[in-house]
Amino acid sequence: MAKTAVKSRASAAKKPAKRPVAKKVAPKAAKAPKFVYLFGEVEAAQRYAKTWDGVRSLLGGKGANLADMTRAGLPVPPGFTVTTEACNAFLAAGEKFPPAMWEQEVAALRAVEKLAGKKFGDPKNPLLVSCRSGAKFSMPGMMDTVLNIGLNNEVAQGMIALTGNERFVYDAYRRLVQMYGTVVLGVADEPFEEVLEHHREKHGVANDADLPAEDLKAITEEFKAIVLKEAGIPFPEDPLKQLELATTAVFKSWNGKRAFDYRKAAGIPHDLGTGVNIVTMVFGNMGNSSGTGVATTRNVSDGSKELEGDFLINAQGEDVVAGIRQTEPIAHMKEVMPKVYAQFAKIAKQLEKHYRDVQDVEFTIERGKLWMLQTRDAKRTAAAAIRIAVDLADEKLITKAEAVKRVSPDHIDYFLHPQFKASAKKAGQQIATGLNVSPGAAVGQLAFDADTAERLAHKEKKAVIMVRPETKPDDVHGMLAAKGILTSRGGRTSHAALVARQFGKPAVVGVLTMDVDVENRKLTTKEGVVLTEGDWVSIDGTTGQVFAGQIEAVVPDFNDPYLIKLLKWADGIRKLEVWANADYPRDAERARMYGAQGIGLCRTEHMFFETERLPFVQAMILAKSPEERAAPLAKLLPFQREDFAGLFKAMDGLPVTIRLIDPPLHEFLPSHDELLRAVAEAEQKVASAGRERELLNKLGDGAGVAKLEAEVVAVEAKLAEDKKMLAAVEGMREQNPMLGLRGVRLGIHMPELTRMQVRAIFEAACDCAKAGVDVHPKIMIPLTAHSNELKVQQSVLEEEAKQVMAEKKTKVDYMFGTMIEIPRAALVADRIAEYAQFFSFGTNDLTQTTFGVSRDDAETGFLMEYLDKSILPENPFASIDQTGVGKLMKMGVDLGRQTRAKLDVGICGEHGGDPKTIGFCHQIGLNYVSCSPFRVPIARLAAAQAAIRNS
Repeated sequence: MAKTAVKSRASAAKKPAKRPVAKKVAPKAAKAPKFVYLFGEVEAAQRYAKTWDGVRSLLGGKGANLADMTRAGLPVPPGFTVTTEACNAFLAAGEKFPPAMWEQEVAALRAVEKLAGKKFGDPKNPLLVSCRSGAKFSMPGMMDTVLNIGLNNEVAQGMIALTGNERFVYDAYRRLVQMYGTVVLGVADEPFEEVLEHHREKHGVANDADLPAEDLKAITEEFKAIVLKEAGIPFPEDPLKQLELATTAVFKSWNGKRAFDYRKAAGIPHDLGTGVNIVTMVFGNMGNSSGTGVATTRNVSDGSKELEGDFLINAQGEDVVAGIRQTEPIAHMKEVMPKVYAQFAKIAKQLEKHYRDVQDVEFTIERGKLWMLQTRDAKRTAAAAIRIAVDLADEKLITKAEAVKRVSPDHIDYFLHPQFKASAKKAGQQIATGLNVSPGAAVGQLAFDADTAERLAHKEKKAVIMVRPETKPDDVHGMLAAKGILTSRGGRTSHAALVARQFGKPAVVGVLTMDVDVENRKLTTKEGVVLTEGDWVSIDGTTGQVFAGQIEAVVPDFNDPYLIKLLKWADGIRKLEVWANADYPRDAERARMYGAQGIGLCRTEHMFFETERLPFVQAMILAKSPEERAAPLAKLLPFQREDFAGLFKAMDGLPVTIRLIDPPLHEFLPSHDELLRAVAEAEQKVASAGRERELLNKLGDGAGVAKLEAEVVAVEAKLAEDKKMLAAVEGMREQNPMLGLRGVRLGIHMPELTRMQVRAIFEAACDCAKAGVDVHPKIMIPLTAHSNELKVQQSVLEEEAKQVMAEKKTKVDYMFGTMIEIPRAALVADRIAEYAQFFSFGTNDLTQTTFGVSRDDAETGFLMEYLDKSILPENPFASIDQTGVGKLMKMGVDLGRQTRAKLDVGICGEHGGDPKTIGFCHQIGLNYVSCSPFRVPIARLAAAQAAIRNS
């Protein structure tokens, strides 16, 4: 070989050099993405995803946490996760597995076989697995699960030989066939339930757990027959085919109606996809040394520091969460399995400390050995969320800022919602008591299924209580539509309880003394009370009580110590002040109690609508001259002065912003169409009276004629009055009154009206100041579009203010400012700030004028269509349109402060109570937001969360 090689090299040296020819190299096939991760491969997943949040996005919350628990050495059955990326690729490809995914899944299954020491499909040593969904954000029960995959006739016989427990094997087998039928093939639950009910009745037992082995074997075959009849295809005996179709079903369930509705309600993006978790089965139904449960590491109803949950001996997990059997409290496990309970309690503490939050855990005990099947951040009620956040901060597990971040505005909102009056409950007809799983008071008419609940609530605008034996994931649309949820079965971790807590719906579950007959639309209690669909019921999710009829509710006292503590922390973090919109002293008092730091909007026109004042307002409007107008204005002055004095006293030491009259004057007069109809009817009566008079004269009925004459006189007097009013209304009628003579324009046109209001403000302020009240009036001129409008109006009003203070020999600090609610005002805010000492954005009108729409017309018309078709991402009247209206706001702030560096700027439209808008107001540098008194606590939290996000 050596010689040949040398010769070749020598020969080559003698030959002329050849030009090298490029070889054709076949392109390398692109390496398939990694779609499957074993639980032990969490480090690889983290390298790929970069962050733990990325791991949760990739593997889903359930898969990520199972892998994390495996890494921590906790007892987790071997398994793997098919990624959310695979799910999205599957859906994008028309529901086909992406290339190489199935091969990776089978390879991972082989690795699990080695870890478990069992073989999938092998009758001698069978491995069974579960197939469960798991998205980044928890969606309990919204997607599909299949248990006991790998069972067939041959494997079942092998398991019987191994375990000596025929009952256990056929209990697992019939569950697989039923789940496969309902989840994979879409067969309805009812045929399966009818079979189970028949066998329970035959043996006189209440629970499936009490059925003997021979019945479970027969049930398995009957279930297979149902699958064949209803789906048209047989139950597959091939374990790999079972796994393939189960994986497909879980992927497809991401786009199922219940999952879609849940994501929409919870604000979860629709493009995340779900992971698929394949986990070695462990069995809680292998006798009295086995069991299963679901628990939270703290009480998620009230937040107290104790384990809470449900437990069953000799059962599988679905029995607990689906409410199939009445559960025992988790404390029962301490009595029957003390060693396992101690191990579980220790792990629960470990998980809570590791994740720095309350955990919702699923576990199974197989022949005395504890297995952890899931952990996730627990859903909790509003009251529990606040207490848990405060307690975790006090325990130094999280910071105060993190505690503030963890509480949502909806949690605060709960404390501002009605609860039943104690006296009303005492007088009411209590018909039952169940488990108090989600607090709050709910009153509504009974609806026995989800579709009916949704129809009654949305189409007929009725308050609904949805009642079911137990809820299922397919019921979620009805649960979201209902005011409250009532079930006869289920426990604290049942589907109904989880969804109710997630969405703040009052719920009472597990009412054992109540029979719910869905088919006949009838509810019957143990005492014989019968209620049917449409009957009124009241449920107290705080106590678990159920009442017939409607119980009166009241807004609770704002004195929860945990809430008060959390909001104080929020106040120490936020930069924005929170003020309130209040027109009356009682509103101001409530706002102050809720933590308002001022009044950002008092609408003076609301005071004009009161019965005793309206005649003077109308007389003022109908007056022909300023001199004629003086008398009714003089009558209104003391009313207005009293109003403002009440506000100053309620807000002693805090600013009170009073907006001068804003709406067009026609709003204080009768409707044009109603007046026209009244005049026409009166004229017809007068005309017909002539004919009636002739007839009465012929009959010689003098008394009838006299009575008729009196009636005609009254009708003619009212007719003259109505004609005068109609002429006035027609005289001031405008094609578009909301863009007509109103706001500052009306003040310039009728200066005596706004002068009266300013006089009332300053007389009240001076009187209060003399009495020791610390007053800070801010007078706000509405609808300014041009700086000259402000120049003219403000000079007249300042003159009046100075005159009153001279008369009263008292000085008060005050400010004059304007609302920015017309796009032009934002565009020329630098000029307007030459006169205005403060700005307040009136975002309702600013949104209307920027979009060029009428809110009242749009929200009952095309706007809903725009939202449905995603033309607009959200309702601009609910949350500020940051790219359009928001741009004008930022321009207004920046330009205004170019002229007046320390210009106070706030917002007083309804948007002021919207958390998203509050975050935007923080970003553009507003000084305060002003909202309804009931939104003040929510705004305090949202302002703090905005400060945290932007720090």
